[in-house]
Amino acid sequence: MDEMRDVFQPLQAADPAEVAGYRLAARLGAGGMGRVYLAHTQGGRPVAIKVVRPELADDPDFRRRFGREIRAAQRVRGAYTAELIDADADGVPPWLATLYVPGPSLAEAVARQGPLSVTAVLWLMAGMAEALQAIHAEGIVHRDLKPSNVLLAADGPRVIDFGIALAAADATSYTATGHTVGTPAYMAPEQASGQEVTAAADVFALAQTAAFAALGRPLYGDGPGVYVLYRIVHSGPDLSLLPEALRPLFARCLAADPAERATPAEIVEWCRQRLGADADAGGAPAVWREISGPEVAVPPPVPDPTPVQPQPLIAPPHPPAGSLRPTRAGGQAGRRRTARIMVIASAVGALLLTVLAWRVLDAEGRNDHRDTAGPSASVTGPESRPSDASDAPNSGGSSDSGGSAAPGAGEPVAEASSQEPQPEPYPLVMLDRKNSMNLEDPHADAKRGAGDIRFDCPTVGCQLESDTSVFVQLHRKPGGTLEDCRLLLKNAKDNSLPLAGAANGSEICVKGPSGDIGLLVISTKSTAMPDIAFLQGDLTIWRDAA
Repeated sequence: MDEMRDVFQPLQAADPAEVAGYRLAARLGAGGMGRVYLAHTQGGRPVAIKVVRPELADDPDFRRRFGREIRAAQRVRGAYTAELIDADADGVPPWLATLYVPGPSLAEAVARQGPLSVTAVLWLMAGMAEALQAIHAEGIVHRDLKPSNVLLAADGPRVIDFGIALAAADATSYTATGHTVGTPAYMAPEQASGQEVTAAADVFALAQTAAFAALGRPLYGDGPGVYVLYRIVHSGPDLSLLPEALRPLFARCLAADPAERATPAEIVEWCRQRLGADADAGGAPAVWREISGPEVAVPPPVPDPTPVQPQPLIAPPHPPAGSLRPTRAGGQAGRRRTARIMVIASAVGALLLTVLAWRVLDAEGRNDHRDTAGPSASVTGPESRPSDASDAPNSGGSSDSGGSAAPGAGEPVAEASSQEPQPEPYPLVMLDRKNSMNLEDPHADAKRGAGDIRFDCPTVGCQLESDTSVFVQLHRKPGGTLEDCRLLLKNAKDNSLPLAGAANGSEICVKGPSGDIGLLVISTKSTAMPDIAFLQGDLTIWRDAA
């Protein structure tokens, strides 16, 4: 059970110790928009801090959208939403904080114990509908309601990430219809086809999410996103797969015409009528405790670092043994000694300042001498040569002893090293048996054989392969960096990578023939049927980084 609920991961070297005064206690995970950490308010209440990825933070348009959505989301107050309590769209990096919900996501709970009972699905739908009421009341359309955005606390579900899906649109969601926000398996038909999205699209997603809870899989099936979207747009749902008691409500929520769908208020009322006496008696907590599993102990707040107190140069005199306090004469003597120490310290400080000023003026004089004497002039004579060997001019750029010359004392200042390559995000790239990819332009249309990086499923297993690029999989906690990939790719020679050990969230480093380095984070891996197998993920590329 502890293994299954290993939600708190230790911070890594690349993680910040704090964000805007919130001291980070653990990692909670990572997503398309950034990393999520556990922290605490000053009163000790746990919060989830989401830190935006650097490649998004550098986009001014993203910051504007992010700020607008934050302001809207901060107005939402609901029993079944995770309240947004703090945020800064202009921070470095941008971030937001929501109340931490101690419980698994709906996706995790179903993966752990299978489909939920009809009673649990009714409670789930009622809770999600009530959350949508609070969200829609502030003029917000969620746009990305799905099982991973529903957390199961001991007292009911919590809908998260409302109001910020739109801000991350440019970086996290691409579909066959173009630039569309959302996750394909949970989109409404009008959302998938790029039409106007209203609150009714969230009702369609609510029903899709509840169907996943009842079936243990998406209602419209698995597979590449484009195929799922085609089925959503051009065919109705197969309601015979669902428990008979739930079919009337699902039929209304999944209507093709948004105007014919049930409202969140109607969903709440329908579910309460079916739950009967349990709804009035408050039977939900027992259901949720069974689903969410045993309560997990949240790590305690991280204490502030203890400031280092300066120690006195000389300890004050101790009173004689057996006396309660020093005598008057002893106190006067101690004060006289302290005064003498202060005078001596002041004199030493003044002397040090004088010597330092003399050295600076002397160094400037030598620099002026070299400037006026021309490049061929040399400093000679004992009176003008520095006495410290480390200050001596070094034509080779370094001394045999390993020391370095100080700027302005005979050694020219070295030019700053070239800037590190900047990350270029390429969200949701897709590879299958017909489509390959190039690091030069991952979103370019590369038919089979034209791209350098290919996805293939021979007789046993699937793999990435290339003629010139090399691959290495990161076997560690999420959050790979350019330095991680550089280190692992330094001596890599494999032009193929079996994907048997890869799963959703796995990270793969790629080095192209021109020195570009890519980090592919798998979001969907479907290899059960080789003929329609595919791999989808978010790719970050650093140019000329090898």
